[in-house]
Parts: sequence; structure tokens; C-alpha cells
Amino acid sequence: MVAHLSEELTPLGALSEPTRRSLYEYVASQPTPVSREQAADAVSLPVHSVRFHLEKLVDAGLLEVEHRRLSGRTGPGAGRPSKLYRRSSRPISVSLPPRRYDLAGRLLAAAVERAADDGLAVRDALDLVSRAEGGRLARDAAGETTGAAGSGLPADGSPVQGAPADPLARVTAVLATHGFEPHVTGGAAALSNCPFDRLATEHTELVCGMNLSLISGILDGLRITSLTAQLAPAPGRCCVTVSPTSSNRPLR
Repeated sequence: MVAHLSEELTPLGALSEPTRRSLYEYVASQPTPVSREQAADAVSLPVHSVRFHLEKLVDAGLLEVEHRRLSGRTGPGAGRPSKLYRRSSRPISVSLPPRRYDLAGRLLAAAVERAADDGLAVRDALDLVSRAEGGRLARDAAGETTGAAGSGLPADGSPVQGAPADPLARVTAVLATHGFEPHVTGGAAALSNCPFDRLATEHTELVCGMNLSLISGILDGLRITSLTAQLAPAPGRCCVTVSPTSSNRPLR
């Protein structure tokens, strides 16, 4: 999670420099890629200075480069292709604390389609698709290693090599990757952040049920039976906690 956030913050740091921000805004506003000379004219700076800043924007992933002869001529004597800059197609999205409205939208859309196809109530379909997505997230975390068919885990259900042996550590590692900010206390985990916070505020019962199914699916995907996900709403945190199955007692 920290590495992912660092990758997302790098482009924003590049834009904190006024000249680079002006150059980025100019390039992004143009319908076609621009040359260094065009960019220099736009911001009234020398070409050598603009070249430096444009390359920093490329390094940060904010601009992309192509080479093309502006004259349109080809063959001997046509001159060297110009280096042109355009806005990167890479989306940049940073939210603190982390939000995953893209995931929520994907689950809700899949639930509507599943409900229409199978004649289910939307909430029942949402439970199914959220559990399936949780299993997929768990398999992705396990690296789809060889073992039990479709589990991403060794045949005996033990953690993959290099993964934490403790079941709670395994599930909280997956939850942390997806923005839930787990906090472990007394063998159970509360989730300090809800990645679907605004949706949960407006549609509490629906989104909390989706969260419960998603996290239950992660436990299923990791083949962890010693822990269970349960609803335990409290101010300032996700409505779901993860606790030992035997205790079936949510965090206070």
C-alpha cells in the first residue's frame, strides 16, 4: 500500500514546481502533441530550460513522448524527427484516506447484471459477486501459485512461501493492500478506513453488506476458517471486523 501510494504521489510532486505545472497544463490543453519549441514559446522560457522540465514530467509519468517529422517530409534530407510531448494516458488518482469507488462501482454493476440474468434480488446478487471478488483478491495476493485448483494456495491450504504464517496477518495484509487500514487488537482486527466511505454513509445497509461479503470472500479465498468477518458498526471505522471464529465476538 505504501509503495502504491508513493507511485501515485510522484506525479503530484512533479506538478508542485510552478514551471512544470505550467508546461503540463499547456501540453494537456493541446489537441496534438507539441514540440519543445512550441512549449518554450507558450511559457516564455528558453528551450534548454523547457527541455529539462518536460523530461521531468515524462519521468513522473505525466507526459508521453513520440517522434515525428513536423514537416511531413520523408527520405534523405527530410531532417531528424522532432521529439513531441502529449499528456499521458495513465490515470492519476490519489485519495487520503484511500477510497475504492471504482471497486464499488464494478461490484454494483456486476450485481445488477447478475440479478437480471439469474432472476435474483439485487442484494442477493451483490452478496454473490462480492464474495467472488473477495476470493479473486485473495488469489491475486497469493500470486496464483500452484496447488488446490483455483485457490491460489498450496493443496493443504497452508500459506504460500514467503506469506505470513499467522492467519490474521495474512488477511490483514490483503485488507491493507485494498485500503481498509486494519488495526489488530487482541487477536482480532478492526478496519480503520472504509474504502467506500461516502457510499456507506448514503447507503449504509447495502454497502456494509457488500463489505461483509467481500471480506468473507477474502477469508474463503485464503482458506482461513479460524477467523470470521462480522458486522460491528462503530464511528470512524469500517462496519466490518475480523475476529476468531470460536469467539464470534466483535471488537468494541
